[in-house]
Amino acid sequence: MSATIGADRADAAAAAIRHHYDAGNDFYRLWLDASLSYSCALRENSADTLEAAQERKLRFHLDAIGADSAAAVLDIGCGWGAILQRLSQQHAVARSVGLTLSAEQAEFVRSRDLSGVEVRLENWAHYEPDIRFDGIISIGAFEHFARPDDSAAEKIRVYREFFTRCRSWLNDDGVLSLQSIVYANMEREQASTFMQREIFPDADLPTLAEIAAAAEGVFEIRSLTNGRLDYAWTCEEWARRLRANRAEAAEIVGTEVVARYERYLKLSALGFRMGKIGLLRLVLAPYGNGFFAGRGVRAG
Repeated sequence: MSATIGADRADAAAAAIRHHYDAGNDFYRLWLDASLSYSCALRENSADTLEAAQERKLRFHLDAIGADSAAAVLDIGCGWGAILQRLSQQHAVARSVGLTLSAEQAEFVRSRDLSGVEVRLENWAHYEPDIRFDGIISIGAFEHFARPDDSAAEKIRVYREFFTRCRSWLNDDGVLSLQSIVYANMEREQASTFMQREIFPDADLPTLAEIAAAAEGVFEIRSLTNGRLDYAWTCEEWARRLRANRAEAAEIVGTEVVARYERYLKLSALGFRMGKIGLLRLVLAPYGNGFFAGRGVRAG
């Protein structure tokens, strides 16, 4: 276990993930795309389908880490395994490891019997790999690392622990491709209590400043884009699909859960369109033993 990330925090994160993602694979299959990508798509034009935009998002992260030449890749928050599937079937990566806190997701990935793929029901703070990776991808997991009662300093400490551990797991020329929702033109205190209580309990979004402070001296930010309008569109597409399948969804999870998800998707789309929240895609490369290497950072 990590010396600085406590068991209580890890347990709370696991409980929050189960609360949300273990609603059932059949429920999510009704309104996600065929890849079961439950994160912001990458939209190119008005003619894009959700499937095409999600495939483009997956390609962005795979290209960022150089999947074509990678021998080993780690996916932190692997979801239903869309990245892992492509690493195995399209890129023939010899070893891919996925971490998730959702038992439903882990079982789904294992059922696909993907060559070279291992999925672990494990928190990143507890993970101790036996190899180094050529690339690490983390899509939509970073939002769950901090808690609503954390101070800004505590959030940065947790995020820095994440970056430090990722740095120690990467080869020197490896790359971390990270995607996360962030607070933008909004204070944490303005966040919806409905979202914090009913949708993502015990989770708190980062800010760009907190991410940058946590990564300083550990990772160089090679590229940074904000896809908030992409996420507004993605949420609207999910909501449209959920409405179209409302009756079937209600049979699976009940009318109250369906109504809660419809409200959550509507509020999320509105927040992204208003600029209250953003969606960052960051490509980060590890620093070598440089200026900050003596400040408690394992630089490999």
